[in-house]
Amino acid sequence: MKKKRSKKKIILMILLCVIILSVGAWGMFCVKLYNENLNIRGDSYKPLMLRLEDFSGLECREYTFPSDHGQMLAGYLYSAGEDQRGVVVLAHGFGDGGHNSYMDCANYFAQHGWYVFAYDATGTDQSEGEGTGGAPQGVIDLDHAISFVEADDDLSGLPVVLFGHSWGGYCVSSVLTYHPEVKAVIECSGFNSSSDMFESGGKSQAGSLIYAMTPFVKLYERFKFGKYAANTAMDGFASSDASVMVVHSADDNVIEIGYGCDKYYKKYKDDPRFTFLRFEDRGHNHIFNNQEDTYQDEFNAEFDDWLKTLDYDYKAEENKDRFIKEKAEYITEHLDHARWSSRLDDDLFAQFLDFYDKAIQ
Repeated sequence: MKKKRSKKKIILMILLCVIILSVGAWGMFCVKLYNENLNIRGDSYKPLMLRLEDFSGLECREYTFPSDHGQMLAGYLYSAGEDQRGVVVLAHGFGDGGHNSYMDCANYFAQHGWYVFAYDATGTDQSEGEGTGGAPQGVIDLDHAISFVEADDDLSGLPVVLFGHSWGGYCVSSVLTYHPEVKAVIECSGFNSSSDMFESGGKSQAGSLIYAMTPFVKLYERFKFGKYAANTAMDGFASSDASVMVVHSADDNVIEIGYGCDKYYKKYKDDPRFTFLRFEDRGHNHIFNNQEDTYQDEFNAEFDDWLKTLDYDYKAEENKDRFIKEKAEYITEHLDHARWSSRLDDDLFAQFLDFYDKAIQ
């Protein structure tokens, strides 16, 4: 009898060890995937970058300021004319470099009487860092950016409002916990909790298996980022009296609308400080664009025609470097920067301006 009990104990211990090792190995795999996808350098593709000279009257002053580990971030103060009535702090999205893709947004606000303070988050474009760190790092960087703006002699005392898209949409909402003095937030295509970016973005590759990864991602983020990982957009809303505008498209396949807008609408649809703009067919990356503007489609069609003229297999590994060089040369020579930099939906941004103006009255 004792021998049987002893064997059962041994078997149970072996099973327990196998389970622990399996769970540990799965957790390490999830962390590896997280870092391979979210903790990477994000640098803008130079041939497609927006340029200051493409925006008439737009001026830019460059700054550097430290984030949490002393890494220096690049900051940019945009303005046009004088007598700015406040500061828009702009938080960019993930994957296309730093703030450059949003220079047209900065220009619009600047041309209509606002300072715009944009910055490159950790690990992007001109800012230091081997990688972006992860989703909560964006909130940390924004926290430091707002504090930097509020301490600046030329900007202190002006009302501060926030504008963010995707990763930036989550950041401008969550950061309200640490900056309840912010007057207004426009959150576009964002999400509620830090792990949502990994979960929503990973569905297309991992399917339902992504739900088995998310708990380990949450644990890893909490260990790495502490309170910033635990804090959500909903926490930020509850910590502040700021006016909030939420903008999202139902067909967004990068950040599904259920991770942000629908969740917020369920709780705040009757709250007068919340405004919801729900689109049906604007996707994720082009939500700000004039839907009647066809330049990107035109350029893509011309690029496809150019591809057909190549006398080599541009997909072959041995031709990789050659194609990268020739592609950059083609875009540099043929891109119409005037049209490329003027694709915003002016009517939508007029709503944004009205929203900010009412919030600071």
